[in-house]
Amino acid sequence: MEKISVIVSCYNEEQTIALFYKEIERVRNEDFKNINIDFEYIFVNDGSKDKTLEILKSLAKKDSRVKFISFSRNFGKEAAMLAGLEYASGDYITLMDADLQDPPFLLKTMFDNLKNENYDCIATRRVTRKGEPPIRSFLARVFYKLINKISDIQMVDGARDYRLMTKQVKDAIINLKEYNRYSKGLFSFVGFNTKWIEYENVQRVAGETKWSFWKLFRYALEGITAFSTFPLVLSSIIGIVFCIVSFLLIIFIIVRTTIYGDPTNGWPSLVCIIFFVSGIQLFSLGIIGQYLSKTYLEVKNRPIYIIKETEKDLK
Repeated sequence: MEKISVIVSCYNEEQTIALFYKEIERVRNEDFKNINIDFEYIFVNDGSKDKTLEILKSLAKKDSRVKFISFSRNFGKEAAMLAGLEYASGDYITLMDADLQDPPFLLKTMFDNLKNENYDCIATRRVTRKGEPPIRSFLARVFYKLINKISDIQMVDGARDYRLMTKQVKDAIINLKEYNRYSKGLFSFVGFNTKWIEYENVQRVAGETKWSFWKLFRYALEGITAFSTFPLVLSSIIGIVFCIVSFLLIIFIIVRTTIYGDPTNGWPSLVCIIFFVSGIQLFSLGIIGQYLSKTYLEVKNRPIYIIKETEKDLK
């Protein structure tokens, strides 16, 4: 019998897990009742500080389909998704959020498309961002336009991690062992025949989002540095432009001094220029530092996550 592995990343989701479990069970019992296919639910507890783990243990004792992985601390959603993919044993694998922003009712449609059409992966994207702060929506659109212009890998605006994939796609993602992970880019990188399903934005069923503006900004930088070297090229171009401008200014000063003498005024403008050029230099060094820091983290070869316990420890 074929199996679908449902991977759910959890960080302080005590208010949503029961609601998610109820909904995914409804989908399994109603939408898949005439299909000979089994399910497994893999919840990844990413170092939650609330009662998330206790709830997962309770579910695992009641339902053999429920499995869980609990990290020794918070390693981030990317690590949680990787752990779930490595733990999954299904023929088809889906990634979902516990807050029901990834509608489980779409799963049957995704499964039908994957089985009946020539696709390796069925992915989802939001066509609206209702409920999000306007500035956040605007910056998200800007990010996707920017990354698609400076990267060879094309990423879909509004793309979610929610997707149903074959085991072949899952294995390809797992084989990418990089420490600095950006899943949206990794899925684009491995390729495969992908169909996109669009849906209206769904707000969290309970609780609050864990993605602050600062975390989203860092995540965006992760995506840019992971899939584009354009910032390094940009810093080089800026350096070349300023060298040319400096050379032309030197010629201008020599000519002006020769013709009009050597006036001593103009030091405020000179100070402004020094500050401006110094800012450009620090900006360029910051870009280089970002890439160096990623290289530093990669060469240390530390584990992406550490597992503290699983449902097997309950037996």
